Amino acid sequence: MSYDPLPKRIDPRKLAERGIRFQSLIKAAELPEFSQCLTTSDGEIKVDLQFDLDEQRIRTIIGNATGIVPMACQRCLEPVDVEVTATFNLAIAPSEEKAKHLPRSYDSLIVEDEEIELFPVIEEELILSLPMVPYHPDCSVQTSFGDNGKAVKADDTESASDKPNPFSILAQLKADKKTK
Repeated sequence: MSYDPLPKRIDPRKLAERGIRFQSLIKAAELPEFSQCLTTSDGEIKVDLQFDLDEQRIRTIIGNATGIVPMACQRCLEPVDVEVTATFNLAIAPSEEKAKHLPRSYDSLIVEDEEIELFPVIEEELILSLPMVPYHPDCSVQTSFGDNGKAVKADDTESASDKPNPFSILAQLKADKKTK
């Protein structure tokens, strides 16, 4: 499978009329908003987009964008490779009013001008597909508690009998009241 570079600006209506398909690799660094969610802008995204007309003659963009990108683990804050998959099921509409009449199975892409920037469309779908809380599946985090920064384990805690009960005075007062 060969990957050609994606055009920056497209007319999705013309591409849909012609049934054009794009298969390409995009570097994460080419998607600035998406890159801000990552620890580094390393990584490549495979993009496969089919511009076409459906059975109702609605212009559509169907496809996906997949890749493995580095994000910060929310447990240990170290980089973790996360697999992202964005699916595209877009119908092209010339206005908000026309978009309201599209079938619910499509997300609408409003194209008022002749051409649009393709990368922001891909970027938005990728951002939506990122996990809210990325983490290593086998991440073991050492948390520290206490004044000296030493980690406290459950078996290191003092037993309840070693600590004075703060309500013992109330119990004595209550017992004294009953005896009177």
